Amino acid sequence: MSKRGSFTLPFGAIVGQDDLKLGLLLNVVNPRIGGLLIRGVKGTGKSTAVYALADILPPVEVVADCPFRCSFQDPANRCESCRSRFEKAEDVPKKESKMEVINLPLSITEDRLIGSIDVQRILKDGEKALQPGLLAQANQNILYVDEINLLPDHVTDDLLDVTAMGWNTIEREGFSITHPTRFVFVGSMNPEEGELRPQILDRFPLSSLIKTVNDEEARVQIIKNNLLFEKDPIGFKNRFGDTAEKLKKKIANAQALLPKVEVREEIYHIAASICAKLKVDGQRPDIVITKTACAAAALDNRTLVKEGDLLKSAFLTLSHRTREGGLEPPPVEKEIEDAFEESSRKWGSLWKEKVGAQVSIPKGEGIPEPGKETKVKKNS
Repeated sequence: MSKRGSFTLPFGAIVGQDDLKLGLLLNVVNPRIGGLLIRGVKGTGKSTAVYALADILPPVEVVADCPFRCSFQDPANRCESCRSRFEKAEDVPKKESKMEVINLPLSITEDRLIGSIDVQRILKDGEKALQPGLLAQANQNILYVDEINLLPDHVTDDLLDVTAMGWNTIEREGFSITHPTRFVFVGSMNPEEGELRPQILDRFPLSSLIKTVNDEEARVQIIKNNLLFEKDPIGFKNRFGDTAEKLKKKIANAQALLPKVEVREEIYHIAASICAKLKVDGQRPDIVITKTACAAAALDNRTLVKEGDLLKSAFLTLSHRTREGGLEPPPVEKEIEDAFEESSRKWGSLWKEKVGAQVSIPKGEGIPEPGKETKVKKNS
């Protein structure tokens, strides 16, 4: 578990790096997005931003006596034991647990990551002597790997498996225990120290390329913030207490609003069209773009996804994606923007022509009630 939350620069004091902060916040609003890869040269605040996130993370309800932090609310995020207890209508205890940033060290062993079972104790005492691993601790939390490009291959392979399936299985000599691993996967790296394997690169739903801040005034503010924080960490954090509370409320509001967010048919087509034009590999990017756009709308206190949400999401989703089976490099910002504009023109026009008499596409933030028919307006 990260112990740095109280000794890290406040999230609200981070200057610039808007894409990074947005990518982190969208994952907090909807943890099912799945994670963020942060790329950038050393000294650009990658780790600082991740650890600073701990102060504004919302609480989650977990089964109080479960070693795997199983969800009290979500039946799909429960181990076999917890599922059985709920099915039998037992009195299952719950507790509110704040999300945390769980740090995965590069030197971690496989047993420490996955967990272990003491087989001798099982045979002797007839009980499951379980030692949960870091993956159990990470469930419903944020799992952070700094310098992820330097992670040993065998650990990388284990992470690929659990992020793909959402489950971790601890197996020892015929005994096995399976538990959920629904965490937000955040990794950071300096590209100058080596690239990621394509297999793990594609597992990150979103990515953000961090650049050195070159604006003079912004750099001055960064200097001041760091010196003031070093001088009086608690006092400096308290200065940003109101900002942190506002962010917490904004996140909580967005999480409550997210299930109500609606996506117009044209948005699905634009998302698919962008990915097809750019020839990105697989269908996962199409889904991630749309899912992220919904979180962006909720974070902006809206229940209708706009094309602008889709463009923001496309930048975060596609800038690290392999194309043509890895034969082409990831698309640059201009390519993504051009594909978006072309797709938006095509599908916005066709959608308006096709359903203009039946479906309302309001310009504002409201959503038409089912069955209500109004004139179509171009969404700005």
